[in-house]
Amino acid sequence: MTPAYVPDRAGRLVLLNGPSSVGKSSVARAFADAQPTPWVVFPVDLLHAQRSRPDLTAPRDDMDEESWQRLFRRTRAGYHRALAGLLEAGLDVVGDHVLSEPWRIADLVEVLADADVLLVHLTAKPEILAARERERGDREPGVALAQRDLVYAHGEHDLEVDTTRRSPEQVAAEIARLLAAPPASRAFDRLR
Repeated sequence: MTPAYVPDRAGRLVLLNGPSSVGKSSVARAFADAQPTPWVVFPVDLLHAQRSRPDLTAPRDDMDEESWQRLFRRTRAGYHRALAGLLEAGLDVVGDHVLSEPWRIADLVEVLADADVLLVHLTAKPEILAARERERGDREPGVALAQRDLVYAHGEHDLEVDTTRRSPEQVAAEIARLLAAPPASRAFDRLR
């Protein structure tokens, strides 16, 4: 029998947190593309996009609003565990999430108990968030502003970067500097 895979090292996670339309996906891609070693770009929206979406206009007994909320929670919990699996396999990952509910950060801290995590908060001025949301056209108006304060409620981060006037590449360079010289005390350690 062939032995199981044993990675030569654990992976690292740079976790981008912020409201919708703050630029997480663009920054994640710019960061990964600028690294000298391979990084997996793994946003929470990728997992949501892979889930099927039954027709809710048809009469159904099994998918009311409460059922959908349970499914969304399971999907997010699955994302947390997928992150852990990628790191355990030795992959470096840049993820992005909207930590707008207290259970999300609590679950991540528990699931990633032994992981090397840098938590980066991305911010932007309210008018910029609203304008980006309008330009995207794929979000309900007001979602970004509604999430704005919720995503930072846990208070801890290793780096905060305002994306209002910075390009994704400039923000990625700030994150790369953090990665090169990480703080001794990490946000996830303080949240434990």
